[in-house]
Amino acid sequence: MKLDADIKAQLAQYLELMEGDILLKVSVGTDSVSNDMMDLINELSSMSNKITIEKTQLTRTPSFSVNRVGEDTGVTFAGIPLGHEFTSLVLALLQVSGRAPKVDQSVIDQIKNIKGEYHFETYVSLTCHNCPDVVQALNLMSILNPGITHTMIDGAAFKDEVESKEIMAVPTVHLHGEFFESGRMTIDDILAKLGTSDASAFENKEAYDVLVVGGGPAGASAAIYAARKGIRTGIVAERFGGQVNDTLGIENLIGVKYTEGPKLAASLEEHAKEYNIDIMKAQRVKSLEKKDLIEVELDNGAVLKSKTVIVTTGARWRNLGVPGEAEFKNKGVAYCPHCDGPLFAGKHVAVVGGGNSGIEAAIDLAGIAGHVTVLEFMPELKADSVLQDRLNSMPNTTVLKNAQVKEITGTSKVDGISYIERESGETKHIELQGVFVQIGLVPNTDWLGDTVERTRTGEIVVNNHGATNVPGVFAAGDCTNSPYKQIIISMGSGATAALGAFDYLIRN
Repeated sequence: MKLDADIKAQLAQYLELMEGDILLKVSVGTDSVSNDMMDLINELSSMSNKITIEKTQLTRTPSFSVNRVGEDTGVTFAGIPLGHEFTSLVLALLQVSGRAPKVDQSVIDQIKNIKGEYHFETYVSLTCHNCPDVVQALNLMSILNPGITHTMIDGAAFKDEVESKEIMAVPTVHLHGEFFESGRMTIDDILAKLGTSDASAFENKEAYDVLVVGGGPAGASAAIYAARKGIRTGIVAERFGGQVNDTLGIENLIGVKYTEGPKLAASLEEHAKEYNIDIMKAQRVKSLEKKDLIEVELDNGAVLKSKTVIVTTGARWRNLGVPGEAEFKNKGVAYCPHCDGPLFAGKHVAVVGGGNSGIEAAIDLAGIAGHVTVLEFMPELKADSVLQDRLNSMPNTTVLKNAQVKEITGTSKVDGISYIERESGETKHIELQGVFVQIGLVPNTDWLGDTVERTRTGEIVVNNHGATNVPGVFAAGDCTNSPYKQIIISMGSGATAALGAFDYLIRN
């Protein structure tokens, strides 16, 4: 496998930034993936005199580890890290060579202070846009702490292992060979799950003028607009970027012809860091209470106080709520076709939902899976006609309308889906291996309880200033009763809520 000219030119620029020598320990056989891996390794070595190669026997073949000379760093790639993982490879080369990582010193200190041994493995697909975040986080932890090791495993290169462990969603992380977590995670998320975060870090924080809860487009916009007013601003979020991180192509953000979710999420955080904003990541909120100040309690027990609060907790994928869905999540039930689609190559899958997201998912999966069946509850699909035409032109797709999903079946993993033909009342069953749920969003507002007025579906009711029925509490974005859930609308509503909060502070 030879790198194309553009990638090679890009790589050459990165390799010039290497600071010290590195040793690539390579374990290869005679298979085609091994041959391609060896071509890549030889090409890397030919492009920098700081890279040397040593053939050895690693746990998996084909694989290679990236090491400092005379020291194993615990960073291993099982499979060829191209596609979305190309950046993971570049960063590993740079960071192992001694290039300083672009993370806060407090995070570096947390990683270095972890005691004991942790052996992580992350199963990925090279088309997964969420996987690199996890791979890069665990690689960095391995480089900084000698007690931590990490191996990226390309599911396509190790199909037997993936199937034997019944891994049906990526990224899936194992710790010491046992399931640790699945889905996109940042370094902050991993550290929080390992229990390294300390609630005492939140004690005795001065009260904010504006505290934003949630770090998606609405939250970032609100925090930036508030900070630009010169008032004390904080933002507390489970993950910066929110659901944008799970979005692949974005073509309707005006002024930006095309971008990808993780890239936009990173830009939101980078922009927020330009201002004097107290950013608190990987923190889940538990409750909100109006006293003299507004108090926001976190899951770790800490309480943050503020004169005003802007809730921007966004939304999540809506669940079907049928038997088998929860039991087989990540065992055949999935929500991200871009991430998990390659694990269903050649298999029969279903997409539940006939809106734009459902039909886009079906079109995407039809290029990978053996067959795709779309199930839509209503008599007609809701997707744009151009998407329906594209789907109907594909030979390996079936559309079932007026179909009410009754149950997702299986033993240790999904083996089928049962549905009711609403017109006849007859129950039917389809044998398949995967179900992708695409039936819209539900707001992340359960934690609020009866604190603020919400609609029947849980959306926070706001006025045209972004204000809720509780004085000093504002809300914006997909968690509100805004009729349209779009990135650009969330950004605008975040700005509106911040200006509304500023106006409230002036008058009170």
